[in-house]
Order: sequence, then structure tokens, then C-alpha cells
Amino acid sequence: MDIIERFKKYIAVDTKSNEENTTCPSTPGQLELGKILVEDLKALGIKDAFQDENGYVYGTLEKNVDKDIPTIGFISHMDTAPDLDGKCVNPKIFKYEGGDIKLNDEYTMKVLDFPILNDLVGMELITTDGTTLLGADDKAGISEIMDAIQYLVNHPEIEHGDVKIGFTPDEEIGRGADLFDVEGFGADFAYTMDGGPLGELEYENFNAATVIVKIQGKNVHPGSSKNTMINSVRIGMEFESMLPVAQKPEYTENYEGFIHLSDFSGSVEFTEMTYIVRDHDMDKFNEKKEVLKAAAQFLNVKYKDAVKLEITDSYFNMKEKITPKMEIVELAKKSMEDIGIVPNIVPIRGGTDGAKLSFMELPTPNIFAGGMNFHGRYEFIPTEWMRKASELIVKIVENNAK
Repeated sequence: MDIIERFKKYIAVDTKSNEENTTCPSTPGQLELGKILVEDLKALGIKDAFQDENGYVYGTLEKNVDKDIPTIGFISHMDTAPDLDGKCVNPKIFKYEGGDIKLNDEYTMKVLDFPILNDLVGMELITTDGTTLLGADDKAGISEIMDAIQYLVNHPEIEHGDVKIGFTPDEEIGRGADLFDVEGFGADFAYTMDGGPLGELEYENFNAATVIVKIQGKNVHPGSSKNTMINSVRIGMEFESMLPVAQKPEYTENYEGFIHLSDFSGSVEFTEMTYIVRDHDMDKFNEKKEVLKAAAQFLNVKYKDAVKLEITDSYFNMKEKITPKMEIVELAKKSMEDIGIVPNIVPIRGGTDGAKLSFMELPTPNIFAGGMNFHGRYEFIPTEWMRKASELIVKIVENNAK
């Protein structure tokens, strides 16, 4: 099956994850896609392909030479972000001739907003019809892994060791690696195919935490509230105003971390705020958490212990685990160069399954999958980048055997 047909098949399954559900996977569509992937793997001759009780899909392309070759893994996630409808049944596939791209009568992808389009003139693009996510994050990665496995099966002259395949649920809600069976997977190292543009190679990501701010107010009739009312909404606004403006995400880039207010809801009686804290540097990461604590402490003196913080670390910078094994980054880098890709080694301003997996003793850098504008209706992918990602997987497997 052609890689584009695979991609269209997979994005037609609604696998949007749901952080409100505590089950794994968090939505039934992920189980549905997992079953399809197991069938497709078995059709390729992956005899041990299976889906476990938590929805994870595993399989092995067995080695075809009697040599001691490190076992390599490739991993992508099945879920799509909760931001928009995740069932894409009407993708648009066309040669891009330049200019704005009309998705539908209401939405247009404008070059002014997305200037990278200027670099893609002449390429074949896949976009949405403006009503759903495309699902390239990360069904492009899945399609590329499947396509590469198909190529390796059909070209037994390419010597390779065992190649492990893993598809995870619920990555978009931060749980993708939580129940991953690292020991059963049996790889010495792996790569997530979950990056953006052609050439991306990443082994650094944010340290991450979620902070819940709970503010207990006191609601009385405003006509008789003097010296009695405590308005939790106003305290929440004051809390936010105490945080460094320059550390908001809209003012940061590259290695600059941030404190991001992602949700605010409340009334006079009670307010709850959600922050995400991010930084590549562990010391700066901890400093940001201390800033939040200091703001709460100040307001608790002023408002009689009205503010409570709940701080939960989410994942950490995989650089700590990857740096001692830089040969796996060099393997990906050389393989890119071998097939004419210019490597772009950049820090991830986010996280991947690979971050947690690296701390679970499976070092897992991240490689481009080719998609752009993730998590929204303007998501798109050049088909050429998908095909190059598949070619890269094959080349990594081939070079790993040398």
C-alpha cells in the first residue's frame, strides 16, 4: 500500500484523546486504530504484532542476518489532540502553486500567517477541509514507520537486526509512555517519529510541570460585604499580575522557558487556575516553580491563606539520558546526510513520548514526521517529507547494521 493511502486510512479514524477520562486509552477510537494497525502489521509479515490491554501496539521485524546488531525501535502515537474534531475524512491533496490556500468558505490558510508556505511552492500538500485536524500528529509518523517496514520486508537484500515497532495511546494528554512495556519492547534504543519539518532531529526537550492554583474566597451580599468579602477572582488576577511578563510563552523562543496560564475559571467564592511551567534548564525550571510559590506565599499573608498550589512534574529533559549515548543521534544525523537531508538539530519546545521513555532507560531521540501547524484546522503535510521520513527510517536501519 502506498504511504499516502495508508495515511488517509489512518486519519479517517477519530482517535482524539480525552484528559477527563482516566482509562487507558482515554478514547475508544484509539483501540479501533490499534486493531487496524495490528492487522496491517500482520499483513506485512510481522507475526508477533499485538495490542495489549492498555491499547499499546507492538511488533518486531525480525533480523535477517546472523550478526550481533543493536536492536532498534521506532515509535509513534495513535491519538490526536483534543483541540478539534479528529476524524479527517475529506483531506485535500494537491500540488501547491503558491498563494493563500482556501480550506472552505470560512477558513483560508494565509501565507501572511504561515510564511513557510513560500518554501513549499511546487510540492504536493495534504491539508484539511477546515473542519477537522489533519492527524499528521502523529499518524504521519505511524504511516512512515509502516511504509518503511513494508520496504524492508520487500527488500530482504538490506541487512538489518531486529526492528521493534511501537504505537502508543494518549501522548497528547501526557500519558503516552506511562504504561509502555520497555522491557518487553526489548530495544537498545529507539526514535519517536513525531517531529515537524524535514530534517528535524531532537534530543533535548523541556522539563515540564503542571501547577494548579486553588483560591478560596468568601462570598457575601455585595451590599453588606465591607471587610468581609474575599473575591477569589480578583485574587487570581492579582496572582497572575505578579508573574514575570517576559516569561509568558508568547514572548519566548529557542531555549527560553515560560510560565503559561492555560485555564482560569472561577467566581467570588472559588477560583481555579492551571499553569504549565517549561524550561530546558533544570535550575531555571525550579526557579520558575519557586516564583509561583513565592506569589502564593505573599497572597496568603495578605488574604489569610486563601491560595493553595498543587505542583506536579510531568517529564524531564531527555538530554541527560541521551548525551552519554550520542552515537544514536549521530546515527540519525549521518543517515539524513546519506539521503540528502540537511539535519536541523534543535531543542523541542514541548515534550514527546521519548522524553519519558529515555528516563525509563530506553534512550529515544525524536525525528521529523513532516507535519506542520499541529493541533488546529490549518495542519498540513508535504507528501515529499513523508516519503523522505520513510526513506530515513530504512537508512537508519541499514546503517545500524554496518
